[in-house]
Amino acid sequence: MNVPHTRAMPLRSRTKLSVNLNKVATLRNTRGVGIPSVVRCGVICLEAGAHGLTVHPRPDQRHIRPGDVTDLATLLTGFPAAEFNIEGNPFLGVVEHVEAVRPTQCTLVPDDPSQATSDHGWDLAKEGARLEPVVRRLRDLGSRVSLFMDAEPTAMRLAKAVGADRVELYTEPFAAAFSQGDPAPVVAKFKEASLAAAEAGLGVNAGHDLSQRNLSTFLDGVPGVLEVSIGHALIAEALEDGLAETVRRYRRIAWGP
Repeated sequence: MNVPHTRAMPLRSRTKLSVNLNKVATLRNTRGVGIPSVVRCGVICLEAGAHGLTVHPRPDQRHIRPGDVTDLATLLTGFPAAEFNIEGNPFLGVVEHVEAVRPTQCTLVPDDPSQATSDHGWDLAKEGARLEPVVRRLRDLGSRVSLFMDAEPTAMRLAKAVGADRVELYTEPFAAAFSQGDPAPVVAKFKEASLAAAEAGLGVNAGHDLSQRNLSTFLDGVPGVLEVSIGHALIAEALEDGLAETVRRYRRIAWGP
């Protein structure tokens, strides 16, 4: 998908790109012949300039399987500057993956096994006390902990209170507003949430439905985003433009030339 970027990008902080490999595993799992290879695609992404790899193992193994987690952890030993981000529900097995491979980051997501994809952030007023010992355990294992959160500025101090290092802002509402042609009010809310996170002492990540078309608009309007995790759109675009070229395009948008 050849998406032009003609306007000059304003000065802003650089944002790391983590490529989510779930959709590669989804395609692989439709046949029992081992292709496409999740590890090989990880190599292509890293060699094209991705700053890290993300996986979201689920209990039903609909895409990423336990063997993928260990294989990618082994792969990343050969790319010491790259980060490994494991996402998932801390009460549905993700802690065991972290114990096994000690990723750079663990992103805790309140997803249900029946969900097709993540669709909301944590309600920390209800779940904070339950999350706190899990966050402490993950940090003791050496992983940075990020909480998947809606863009609610008042919730950021609660994320800090349970011990998180970062939040990942759930960006589907922004992507929907962008598609409808009026993203400005939603961008303003995300900006407020990002600033509130920074004030609380949290780093800010972002992800969900980000694409080549909307990523610049998001990063131009929301300060301080340290990392974006992108999978579905990136893999879909790669079917037309090739995986390496697509990763390079995302890196140019997020990180700069």
